[in-house]
Amino acid sequence: MNNDSSNIHENHNVPKGLLVAIGGNEDKEHDLQIFTTILSLVKKKKKRIEIITAASRYPEEAGMAYYKIFNRDKDNSVGLMHISTREQASDGSLLERISAADVIFFTGGDQLRITSVLGGSPIEKEILRRYQQEFCIISGSSAGASAMSKTMICGGDSRKAFRKGNINVSIGIGLIDNAIIDTHFIERRRFSRLMQIVSMNPNNIGIGIGEDSGIVIQGGCVLRAIGNGITVILDGQHLKYTNVADIDSDEAIAIENLVIHTIVKGYGYDLCEKKYLRPYDIERLNWVESEGKKNENS
Repeated sequence: MNNDSSNIHENHNVPKGLLVAIGGNEDKEHDLQIFTTILSLVKKKKKRIEIITAASRYPEEAGMAYYKIFNRDKDNSVGLMHISTREQASDGSLLERISAADVIFFTGGDQLRITSVLGGSPIEKEILRRYQQEFCIISGSSAGASAMSKTMICGGDSRKAFRKGNINVSIGIGLIDNAIIDTHFIERRRFSRLMQIVSMNPNNIGIGIGEDSGIVIQGGCVLRAIGNGITVILDGQHLKYTNVADIDSDEAIAIENLVIHTIVKGYGYDLCEKKYLRPYDIERLNWVESEGKKNENS
């Protein structure tokens, strides 16, 4: 199979960048395989990494935790961006740093802080441009991962999520428009809230990422699991029936034939073809390796 991702989904506008979404509460001291994976995807000795702490109520503390991880290799250039106002989201010097970064990383916190500060700003537009047009990595943990999708879950009690209207959604950054990401998925029992969102729009794939686990998405389509945990895929393409449009708020939702997959390290899922990928399928595609080689000498 040809390793050029543009030939695999011919009708898909293929982004040149990569997304790495992390489910939160990752090991930041001992097992750093998720972060090692992120850095290995950039085939440069000297990597420029910018950490955006907009989601966090405690930006200095959140930023420093990731600064220490990425700065373990002293060849890396690691910067912190404590963006908390709309004015800062238009700052020319910060914009230049975003334009030059190999990795743009969003910390956890509250995803509405990310979108309310960055939404429609020059910095958000540059992140979107770079993801589409240049090889760079956009990554985030917890809220930083949830904000990647066009439709973003921003709240809701999981215990009530089997009842209509108990999940809050908003507009995310829009790096992904065919999937919705939820984080801390297993540990905080968030299956029901992602299920409700998929039942309302079965064309969107639900991605529930567990803690200390993550996914790499290439070409806007193919994702593969990384880390130690589990990612759950909710696929509504074969949905036969749901009563969600016919019931009142707070009534229980019925769904027939919602398909559920789980993926772990080495397995994946094709968001465009909507099919499960085993390790052999991932090896055949081999997209990440081919893209990395293109940028090895840049």
